[in-house]
Amino acid sequence: MTAIWQQRLDKLCEVILADVARGDYFGAVLIVGRGGHIVFAEALGAEDSAGERPLQLESVFSIFSVTKAFTNVLIMKAIEEGRFALTTKVKDVLPEFTGKPREDATFYHLLTHTAGMPGVWTPRPDMYLDRLQELFEASIENVHGDVPPGTRCDYSPLVNHVLLGTALVRTDPRGRNFRTLLHEDLFAPLGMDSTSMGLRPDLAHRHVKPDMRGTVPIKHLSRNIEGDHALFEDPDVEAPHVGCASTCEDLHRFAEMLRRGGELHGKRILSPAMLKLARQNHSGAMPNELYKRVAENAGWEVPPANQGIGFQVRGTGVFHHLFGTLASPETHGNYGAGSTMFWVDPVADASFAFCSAGVMAQAANIERCQKLSDLALSAML
Repeated sequence: MTAIWQQRLDKLCEVILADVARGDYFGAVLIVGRGGHIVFAEALGAEDSAGERPLQLESVFSIFSVTKAFTNVLIMKAIEEGRFALTTKVKDVLPEFTGKPREDATFYHLLTHTAGMPGVWTPRPDMYLDRLQELFEASIENVHGDVPPGTRCDYSPLVNHVLLGTALVRTDPRGRNFRTLLHEDLFAPLGMDSTSMGLRPDLAHRHVKPDMRGTVPIKHLSRNIEGDHALFEDPDVEAPHVGCASTCEDLHRFAEMLRRGGELHGKRILSPAMLKLARQNHSGAMPNELYKRVAENAGWEVPPANQGIGFQVRGTGVFHHLFGTLASPETHGNYGAGSTMFWVDPVADASFAFCSAGVMAQAANIERCQKLSDLALSAML
């Protein structure tokens, strides 16, 4: 590692600590790898606004929508196993998914957020979000297609991944539930020992309780624990869109699997061919309707959605982006509710995993993550 490279990486600490001192968020854990070597790993700041509980590399975070990445990868794995195809209509696996125009949607449409359904945060007001079957039934009943699949990119906070999770369960040859599928087919093979669907009891003492700071417009209700966002403290959860807890170290393991073409430590999850297809831009010039509104409200140029298969991708052009302006076009990853993100840049041969405490609003989080991503990429000399 050159001295210049190290100086650039050290700048990450300065910038994060300055953000924390300014009150932008409470603290963060960040790991950056290049070529299979960790070049930056720091826990900075605290998990609370008072700064009384310092973050650790081993801190456990509720990772919100990064959960979707795990669901997406298992769907791609199921496709490689021949259980269904990208071109399979969802109704052929889930026959309840009927009614025009949504019944024409394929698994490709779900994975690229182009299924034509509105982006709803809950399929029924004030319902519990902790049971996959109940989420599925409510989604089937209440969320219908607005436009033909493939004609609009509308980020799906919940419904797409409830459908995907249900498809995994129904086609599993061993009849396992979703939590078991995640553990046995993904977390255990990759050595993600501090990752679970629901907050596993042995992880609770390391858990950073999410502080929404008024930035999340909905409740995450659980039948077992009281509180507006109790879902993130409950061990008994199956929510394929938002329910996982993890550490930055485990997220980096997951990112490293992707960087290595779908394999880590001799355990293959996906093929390089699948990942090569997945990290292309599959949404063309369409904007993402959710982030179109974020950009308009912030006074930014509206960016293209740049949606891959199961991943957001960087694409080309200069505009606000979580993965930075320096990332190569096939840089791919996922993010979660103003606090959590990972990406892999195949040109820089770099992986990036980030978890923070003190949830930020969407536009501020995009600016924060863009800044940190560009700082890391500028060090890849």
